[in-house]
Amino acid sequence: MVEDVVGCKWSLAILQHVRRGVCRPGALERNIPGLTTKVMNERLKKLVSYGILERSAYPEVPPRVEYRLTPFGEKFMVILDAIEQLEAETQ
Repeated sequence: MVEDVVGCKWSLAILQHVRRGVCRPGALERNIPGLTTKVMNERLKKLVSYGILERSAYPEVPPRVEYRLTPFGEKFMVILDAIEQLEAETQ
């Protein structure tokens, strides 16, 4: 799981944006240059299956879906922050 998330630039970008409050798929796609709908949907499903994100669907017209970090996802982000800090210190 860790290798799949950390080794994927799209997963990392999605997590960073969700953390900043960009929680709807359309907004993610607009805010992450180069991210296609297909790849975004695949990565969101993976992140939900790993328990890093949770998906909330609202019974509205048009349908509204939002993603949020789970408590595990918050802890995972702390680890990613530490990795980024270590990388910055070594350069």
